[in-house]
Amino acid sequence: MIRPRASMPGLSGMRVAAGALMNLKKLKKHITMNATSRLFAAAAFSVLAACSEGGQTPRSSSLRSEPVAPVAAARVDDPELVELGRKLYFDPRLSKSGFISCNSCHNLSMGGSDNLKSSIGHNWSKGPINAPTVLNSSMNLAQFWDGRAKDLQEQAGGPIANPGEMAFTHKLAVDMLLSIPAYVDEFREVFGAEGIDIKKVTKAIAAFEETLVTPGSRFDFWLKGDDRALSAEELEGYQLFKSSGCTACHNGPLFGGNSYQKMGVIEPYSAKSPAEGRSAVTGRDADRFNFKVPTLRNVELTYPYFHDGEAETLTEAVEVMGRIQLGRTYSESDNRKIVAFLKTLTGKQPEIMLPLLPPSSDSTPRPTPFE
Repeated sequence: MIRPRASMPGLSGMRVAAGALMNLKKLKKHITMNATSRLFAAAAFSVLAACSEGGQTPRSSSLRSEPVAPVAAARVDDPELVELGRKLYFDPRLSKSGFISCNSCHNLSMGGSDNLKSSIGHNWSKGPINAPTVLNSSMNLAQFWDGRAKDLQEQAGGPIANPGEMAFTHKLAVDMLLSIPAYVDEFREVFGAEGIDIKKVTKAIAAFEETLVTPGSRFDFWLKGDDRALSAEELEGYQLFKSSGCTACHNGPLFGGNSYQKMGVIEPYSAKSPAEGRSAVTGRDADRFNFKVPTLRNVELTYPYFHDGEAETLTEAVEVMGRIQLGRTYSESDNRKIVAFLKTLTGKQPEIMLPLLPPSSDSTPRPTPFE
């Protein structure tokens, strides 16, 4: 039986814990406790308080020895910079059409992706590759499938100037922001100096994206010692995942994202995308069809799968990867167990409120969506 996610406690359990906690507090006022009873009560208070706040009783504080690790919560050092980045992330005026924003392809209500085989760009241009999720992307060794951007700040400037995506230029994007008095004031307050340039724009967007992490998955609770966090089927799926060799590439906190691997090790993969992979960056033929290993965090939300988006379901993705990467043919039962395990990697999604964007001024260039 699959228990409720630890990040979403059951209401009845919270009521029971809260009631018991209140009764203990009342007892504490009316009885005199000896040293042993005081120790017992203190332990009970801590357990019940944790139960009422987190929805579960802590099982163990020890981290299991596994080739993977839990996702840590985001730490915000500069909230004003993050807030500016949040506005820019959702502002479609950074595109020529005035219609496409960062959130268009990396939709935070859809697992940080767009659930399309390839994204839709300016004038309904078809993108060459599947949009990877932005969630937890700060932990990647590099950005984009081919790793051509070293970090989130470098990545943030790419789509703005790409004619097939947002179809603007960096200069036009900066000029647009300079024409909006509220943005001019906010950039001055955040950076402590006059002026706006593309480095400040991308730094703010990257700062916001760094907060888009998803801790608190059921699998992470299991990693931290909670034996009840996974069902028997899910645990069997994880053991199959390990014994098959999947953790050779899908390891660390991201279950991936920290290496480049060839797509089609045992059998060649016939891709529907023209993307060449890492060789487009390095110029080395040996890197042809090598792609950054995608994260498996929140993978049930980020369909379709692979760089060309050709695997529409997790069941299909597991079957294909087992066959072409590992030389394995999974039975229907084993495939189902692995899929069940993969769904336990869905963490607590960031709760982002849509920002109120500052209005354009009379001098703000108007969008040209049909050019």
